[in-house]
Amino acid sequence: MKKKLEPSLDPSKVLVIGFALIIVLGSILLALPIATMDGKGLNWLDALFTSTSATCVTGLVVVDTGTTFTLFGQLVILSLIQVGGLGFMTFATFFAVLLGKRISLKERLLLQEALNNLSIAGIVRLVKRIFIFTIVIELVGGIILAIRFSFDMPIRKAIYFGLFHSVSNFNNAGFDLMGGFKSLTGYVADPTVTIVVCLLITLGGIGFIVMNELYEYKQTGFLSLHTKVVLQTSIYLLVLGTVLIFFLELHNPKTLQPLSWTGKFLGSLYQSVTPRTAGSNTLNIPDLTQPTLFIIIILMFIGASPGSTGGGIKTTTFATLLGAVRSQIKGKEDVVFFKRSIMYDTIYKALTVTVCGLLIVIFVTMILTITEHGKDFLMILFEATSAFGTVGLSMGLTPDLTPIGRILIILTMFAGRVGPLTIAFAVTLRRTSDPFKRPKGKIMIG
Repeated sequence: MKKKLEPSLDPSKVLVIGFALIIVLGSILLALPIATMDGKGLNWLDALFTSTSATCVTGLVVVDTGTTFTLFGQLVILSLIQVGGLGFMTFATFFAVLLGKRISLKERLLLQEALNNLSIAGIVRLVKRIFIFTIVIELVGGIILAIRFSFDMPIRKAIYFGLFHSVSNFNNAGFDLMGGFKSLTGYVADPTVTIVVCLLITLGGIGFIVMNELYEYKQTGFLSLHTKVVLQTSIYLLVLGTVLIFFLELHNPKTLQPLSWTGKFLGSLYQSVTPRTAGSNTLNIPDLTQPTLFIIIILMFIGASPGSTGGGIKTTTFATLLGAVRSQIKGKEDVVFFKRSIMYDTIYKALTVTVCGLLIVIFVTMILTITEHGKDFLMILFEATSAFGTVGLSMGLTPDLTPIGRILIILTMFAGRVGPLTIAFAVTLRRTSDPFKRPKGKIMIG
């Protein structure tokens, strides 16, 4: 008698369930009396919101992190940020390797899905590298920030603040301890804080695969097509965002106008980097002009790169869609980057991810206009996009959200971090392809 094979667990389901369990655990810890300054703990909805925001490395907050939470609560948030940024499968694999456990094929497939890698080849070695990169970058960033903060606060507090903000920004979370929902606005013209945090956000947002290839470039002299597209798209978006924000805010008395030319550049640079998808800010978001806010919404929707700590539809998705449009306009069949033709499956996936993202943002915005009656539409659209892109920037709506609004933003942050396709695959009972091909038809377009 043949032994019945057990069905393998879908990687998409594992990721969705895993993130959900971490969020629930985090919310339980944040609801404990020891987690808050008043000794009462957060109510269940605020605890769930904060835990989701930290695990999904978003940064939207309904209570101020620096003044509401005790050291215990802040460390819980920091742990959730680290686990959420790197991914629980990455953590599980790393500790398994430390204990000498063999990583099975199923676990390697889960890692491939979690890291959005193209293959399982060298996946365990990549996990080791990820932890080394993370420790080194966060420590270096934390030390530099601690030295800078030591001029403004006691040394022990400066060290803690430096490490907290380094971890938060490398993981593109955007949580801060400055108090009063101020984020880093006090350091808008400070080159040390601006440049260090921008580098942390950028390194966390380009993806570990890209980081690993750049690290090995001296030995291999090779950069994959993926890495080239990520770097090119990221640079274009960074430069374009900085230039547009600079000129749009140049004469705004509430943002750039009072600053020196160096401060104007640093403020524009930071505000171009942070929508990709960090969430901290040096310019007060509600004071920005409407054109600038709309540009930030676009940058938040695009987000970071695949296999990174950030969210959004990703830079490669955006680049693929632009490439498809360019090819269509030029009358060419293939989408070409760096003399390489992109597979049609990749183009279809890019289109699917973008449309799913747009539908989520549209749906959430529409519901929020009902639940948050009387609020400005741009403020609501900004909040919905920020939640989907796991950015964390806000025009001030988050603390005033109704219970229904908070639950909706929680679900949006979760969908943005795990990914619309991953959730769709997880809830689909069975994915099959047609056993035969149907006759082709034509419809009118445009």
